[in-house]
Amino acid sequence: MLRCLALTGLALSIGIGGAIAQSGDLRAQDQTAKPPATTNNQATQSTADALKESQRKTDEFAEAAQAINGPAGNPECVWLGRRVVVLMWRDDLDTAFRHLDMYDRFGCPTGHIQAAFRCVVRSGPIDPKSPDSLSGRVHACWINPTAQQQPAAAAATPPGPAAKPAQAPAQQPATPAPAPAK
Repeated sequence: MLRCLALTGLALSIGIGGAIAQSGDLRAQDQTAKPPATTNNQATQSTADALKESQRKTDEFAEAAQAINGPAGNPECVWLGRRVVVLMWRDDLDTAFRHLDMYDRFGCPTGHIQAAFRCVVRSGPIDPKSPDSLSGRVHACWINPTAQQQPAAAAATPPGPAAKPAQAPAQQPATPAPAPAK
């Protein structure tokens, strides 16, 4: 019995010693875990930014409810539907299908997702350097999926003077092919 207790104590002390050795200096971890002190101005600014973002999202849901008749304008359908379209654009189809299941459970029309995704795809490439360009285009296509969206690059280039068609070289009269000999 005494041997069992001794062996158990030895095993625990080796295990605890190994765990402490792997974790390193505990005081160093405590010092790095402290968040940096923020000034009152930074906290106020981040709170104001959060309020602006919240108000923008609320305005988008209200805009969708006014523009879309039926369940596709409901806030839960707008939120889930736009997420599905974004996930489909990013090729995350597994997650998109899970969101689509929730979309269906709320009684939202799946045809609206198809139309919005078609609108996003037809409107051309999206600038990956601009984080809001995808969400903005998805929102615009969700509001009006039949609108002809112009790609940003095409809309930014001013129309130039009309190019003159190149003149075709003067055609020479065709010479008849010699008749085959019999």
